[in-house]
Amino acid sequence: MSPTITLDRRDFLRVTALAGGGFVLATYLEPLDLLAQGRGNSAPLEPNAFVAIDAGGIVTITAKNPEIGQGVKVMLPMLIAEELDVAWRDVRIVQADLDPSKYGQQSAGGSRATPSNWTPMRQIGGAARQMLIMAAAQSWGVPASEITTTPGRLVHAASNRSAGYGEFASAAARVTPPAFDSLTLKDPKDYRIIGTSIAGVDNHKIVTGQALFGSDVTVPGMLHGVYQRCPVIGGKAVSANLDAIRAMPGIRHAFIVPEGVGGGSMSGVAIVADSWWYAESARKKLTVTWDNGPTAADSTAGFDTMAATMATQAPQSTSRADGDVDAALAGAARTVEGAYAYPFLAHAPMEPPNATASFKDGKLELWAGTQQPGGVVNTIANALGITAADITVHLPRMGGSFGRRLYNDYVIETALIAKTVGAPVQIRWSREDEMRNEVFRPAGYHYLKGGLDASGSLVAWRNHFISFSNEAPPAAGRGGGPPQQGPAVRPAPSSTLSGSEFPARFVPNFATHVSMMPLGVTTGAHRAPGSCAISFVMQSFLDELADAAGKDPLQFRLDLMARTPVPEGGRGGFDAERMTAVLKAVASSSGWGTRPLPEGSAMGVAFHFSHSGYFAEVAEVNVDANKRIKVNKVWVVGDIGRQIVNPLNAESQVHSAVNDGLSQLMLEITVDGGRVVQGNFDTYPVLRMRQAPPEVDVRFVLSDNDPTGLGEPALPPVIPAVTNALFRATGTRVRSLPLTKHGFSWR
Repeated sequence: MSPTITLDRRDFLRVTALAGGGFVLATYLEPLDLLAQGRGNSAPLEPNAFVAIDAGGIVTITAKNPEIGQGVKVMLPMLIAEELDVAWRDVRIVQADLDPSKYGQQSAGGSRATPSNWTPMRQIGGAARQMLIMAAAQSWGVPASEITTTPGRLVHAASNRSAGYGEFASAAARVTPPAFDSLTLKDPKDYRIIGTSIAGVDNHKIVTGQALFGSDVTVPGMLHGVYQRCPVIGGKAVSANLDAIRAMPGIRHAFIVPEGVGGGSMSGVAIVADSWWYAESARKKLTVTWDNGPTAADSTAGFDTMAATMATQAPQSTSRADGDVDAALAGAARTVEGAYAYPFLAHAPMEPPNATASFKDGKLELWAGTQQPGGVVNTIANALGITAADITVHLPRMGGSFGRRLYNDYVIETALIAKTVGAPVQIRWSREDEMRNEVFRPAGYHYLKGGLDASGSLVAWRNHFISFSNEAPPAAGRGGGPPQQGPAVRPAPSSTLSGSEFPARFVPNFATHVSMMPLGVTTGAHRAPGSCAISFVMQSFLDELADAAGKDPLQFRLDLMARTPVPEGGRGGFDAERMTAVLKAVASSSGWGTRPLPEGSAMGVAFHFSHSGYFAEVAEVNVDANKRIKVNKVWVVGDIGRQIVNPLNAESQVHSAVNDGLSQLMLEITVDGGRVVQGNFDTYPVLRMRQAPPEVDVRFVLSDNDPTGLGEPALPPVIPAVTNALFRATGTRVRSLPLTKHGFSWR
């Protein structure tokens, strides 16, 4: 759970008059207040908002968080507008620039927008409404308790008076904001906006090709640049034919950026020109001497070999141990073993990373599509020798991200280049730049063994999870023998396996052991970080166990969740009752066990809990004689709390998650000599429209829990749902991805 900053009402709301006769209701927290609350200069994790009402009653709501396609630019204003009690037709939405003093933390990631903003945004709308009521009460000389609102209007029924919000907007600016604990927020039965389907505010501009995205930004006098990194991940530029490059048409600058400048940039060669085409053409003539560094020994084949060797040796550590696994396995009526593996993956957003920067008179102005704009400001300030207050960051819409734009390397590089050349510069990555200089979803290896008793009940589970660390244990070699035992090392980003991952707590004898091998490849968060891979392993092996027990795989899961779990402290863990409800619902909606299927077709089921969301999914898959696959239909049921804020966007997010998960079934990033082999969509073939399922049935189970996010939790279950269906259709148990390794392809 995100920590919450404690704000009183005067810190939270600051009111100022508008020249046009309206008022602005804004959230605000002084930097010194932040410091006093232990957050230093960072933005509060409890997000804030901004509301303006003009004299004509038009309400402008500022969407504070970056928009990457998850619909937050509409969702957050919906929460405010609901409690403000305005008609959506009178709402205008603008995108905020980065301004922690007004908006607190501005970020996108982890499916946190809804849970973090559900209460604060409604309180902002409710406070604005109450201030308008109080202004009207003072003017009309009546008790505020007698005034009600209809959308955009204040009503005093006893005197038959009413007025539009705009008439009292200026007076409301002089009203002391109400205490938040005095606000009575709406009963959900009275919602007019929350729970209705509202289209994206930018949809028309997107489909008509209007400028919205970072790559659309233009600035007077802007130059265009490319940045060539070492083909070997982490390598350094030593020298280059810079004079020859500078002599080419349209080239203004060419220079080496040393490693580590700016606190995070990778060493490379910058080429700045009058157009991106000039810069890209010059790059093709670039000759660089590189210091490849230790990652040059990394390879996918080497990792595979090392993992297989390590699996035969004692694990380096144990993250969970319940009961006596060894004894339970020895006494089991039947045991099942499976070695599972999944590859590195790239994010592959449609719009590759880009940023535009202008450095002038000691100040920097940035236009950067980034999921973490606040996280880059101090780094850039230190690199350029300026203060954070000297940096302005605009937040254009992003053409996808899936976690890639959580990392600001491309933004830092652009800022450094802009200062160096003394002119506005836009740096655009090519598709090859994006794919070969990624922050990859890490690969992983799981060596599993499960034990069943005579009745087919699961009594033991052991997993030796082999992953990666960017720190080398003693005597570790790259691509050679496994590392020797030694002190614990930190895992590479997003390469961990939680000790509480289901079916932990529901198997009396359960152990998760961990070993790590050294890694130079850069890894990090991917959509549903970790879960998209872990769900494949856990839910596939559960299917193997169900098959060995001679039980229906869906019922096997229900029986497992019906057990009394091992007690565990903390909050936010797996809730078997909520998952049971969605699993039963998807069984009903899909006709599990009763649905007639065409020849060559089968159904598979899986579920996963991640990012506070509970999702169960069933996939119907058809396989022809040539092992070509067609996913006929996917049924999805999710529990993300008591309220679906925007049903239209919620369904779209689930459709996106399903297609993204299906895409991952056929994808892999491989490394050879520290270099990424794949470079574009010809070698990294994301799902095509014709390969997507014709129908995705999306339903939600409402539970008595605050709403949670939806960008990620619907993705993980579809992967094992399909692989489990493939086993039922073909008898082939898929234990490694991509499916192409097993001769499967899309139809």
